[in-house]
Amino acid sequence: MHVYEVRPRKAKCGVDLISDALPFGRLWYDTPDHAIGYAKSRSRSHDAVIRVYDAAGNMIKTHEHVGDFKEW
Repeated sequence: MHVYEVRPRKAKCGVDLISDALPFGRLWYDTPDHAIGYAKSRSRSHDAVIRVYDAAGNMIKTHEHVGDFKEW
């Protein structure tokens, strides 16, 4: 299972998508919805949990994504 975190940037311009499953570890997005969309598409064949945090560090949303890949 992949775990993704969407956190606001310290510069207050956009959000960071953070995960060990990403090739560079962290990606910048302008809105949380774009980051969540990328995490969902990146984990199409894997189960994933996407956690969204506010500026204070509190988790405000959790998305659970079940992979669409099916074995024969």
